[in-house]
This record gives sequence, structure tokens and C-alpha cells, in this order.
Amino acid sequence: MKKSRLRALSVAAVAALLTTGAARVDPVTPKLLINQDFPDPAVLQTTGGYFAYGTSTSSAKIPYALARDPDGPWAVQRDALARAPRWAKPDGAFWAPDVGRTDDGQYRMYFSGQLPSNNQMCIGTATARSPAGPFQPADDAPLICPPEDNGDIDPQSFVDSDGTHYLLYKSNAMPTTIWLQEIATDGTTLVGGRVPLLHADRDTEANDTEAPSLVRIGSGYVLFYSADTYESPNYHTGYATSTTLKGPYTKADQPLLSTAGLGNQVNGPGGADVVADHIFFHGWLTADHKGRGMYSLPVRFENGKPQLG
Repeated sequence: MKKSRLRALSVAAVAALLTTGAARVDPVTPKLLINQDFPDPAVLQTTGGYFAYGTSTSSAKIPYALARDPDGPWAVQRDALARAPRWAKPDGAFWAPDVGRTDDGQYRMYFSGQLPSNNQMCIGTATARSPAGPFQPADDAPLICPPEDNGDIDPQSFVDSDGTHYLLYKSNAMPTTIWLQEIATDGTTLVGGRVPLLHADRDTEANDTEAPSLVRIGSGYVLFYSADTYESPNYHTGYATSTTLKGPYTKADQPLLSTAGLGNQVNGPGGADVVADHIFFHGWLTADHKGRGMYSLPVRFENGKPQLG
């Protein structure tokens, strides 16, 4: 969720998004890039190609994949996370990672892991010299873990145009909330208090908004998010816009990605990330929910709002 350092779009990338003239297809046809379980994809663009990171699967704590181009072909690799941090359940789940390049040329991963005491999800960090890892986790304590949140997941890093660093994430207490937290350039020091950006306040969201992905377009901001229950075909990707980073954000009337809106080509499209004029997202591969593959669609922006195709 996107990146000059983490998720901030470069001026050139913004210009390309604003000027691309791709014709819209209705319904658009998503491209299946990873035809195996690879949920909650976060994509990092580097000078050597593209890296995607996903939620835990049966074969890896944090699986990752490589491609030379956004449209692939993508090849799934080994585990990007060297080991579980000492604060987390060693055989627990590790969800929705985010990876970006730090100011000193290394790479930092944010992820959610489970506390051994109660299985509550909290947000931790790990670092590596390469985007391929292995990422070594910080062991002492999670970075984000307020008890009143009933768990925190879906971290997404963002650097604004003035160079200020932020972390977005979701708290699980109902109704769920997406938060913005300023963070120092070291990536592990919280600065000031957090700011709520979005709540699950619509009937169609079923008390759940998550998976934030924030981009700056021109002088405004577009916040992509998922809503409803991830196992439901009603799980969808919406977006909200604001003229200022801290809001208020106005939700679009209709989802950008939904099962019906994509002509039933993808079941439960969510966990989205926007990079290199593409929106990457997951969807169920089978009717019995045996795995979520990674899909993509072209995305462009018109008057500060995303358009598919």
C-alpha cells in the first residue's frame, strides 16, 4: 500500500495515474496473478522488480512472491519472516504484512501476530537488508497493542509529501475503526496520539472496516478499505476521499470492488493495495473457501477518484 519509501506515490507516478487513457471495460476483467492461497497482498515496487507479501498460509508465516512486472508472471517464494518474535505465539497466525524501504536503505515489515496469553492480534515489526528477507523481528513487545482495541491488525505505512511517516491500522473493537498514527523515521517510535479516520458505520459493512491502503493523489488523499466479513461474498473494497490527511474522509456511495460489481468473476474482493497504476487484491479461489488468490486490475484517477480499467 504506493511507495517512494513505503506507500507514498511519487510525482511521476501520480502524473501517470492522472493521465492514463485506458478504456474502461464493464464489467472489468480481473487478472489472476497468484493461483494459490495468498491473502491480503501488499506489493512493493523496487528497482529490480515487484515483491508481494501475504498473510500466513500452511507453508509460510509470511509468504512472498516476485515478478519483473506488475502483471507477472509472479512466482511464490519461501517464508519472508525469519521466525516468530518472542512476544508472539510461535505457531500462531501472522496477518496482512506491509513492507517498505527505510531511510537508511534497509527494509521494514509491519505485521500482526497473536499474543500467547489470549490470541489477541497485535502489530509488530521486523527488518531486513533485502526485500526478500529474511526479516528479523523485534522481540521485546508489539508496537501497537492497546488492550481496549480487542486486537489490532492490517498495518499500512505511509509517507506524506512533507516526509512525515505514518502507520495506519485497524482496531477490532466494535464497530471497527481505521486509525492514523504518526511514527518517527526509525519506524518504531510513536509520535503523539492516534487519529480515527474511518468507522464501520454502514449496514453494508456489517460492523467491519479493515485493510487500509492510503495514497496521495495531487493535493488530496484516497483511502481504500475492505468491509463486511472476509468469508462472505459481500466482502468488498470501498474508498473514501479527503482534502487533508487527517480527514474527515467521505466514503464513496458504491464499492470500487465487489463480487457483483465484478460480474461474479471474483468472490469477496478485498485486502487491496494500490501500486504502479494497479490495484492488487485477494478473492476466494473455490466455492468452499479453500484459499484466496491474488488478483489485479488497472486503476486510474479522475478528479481525485479511482476508476477501474
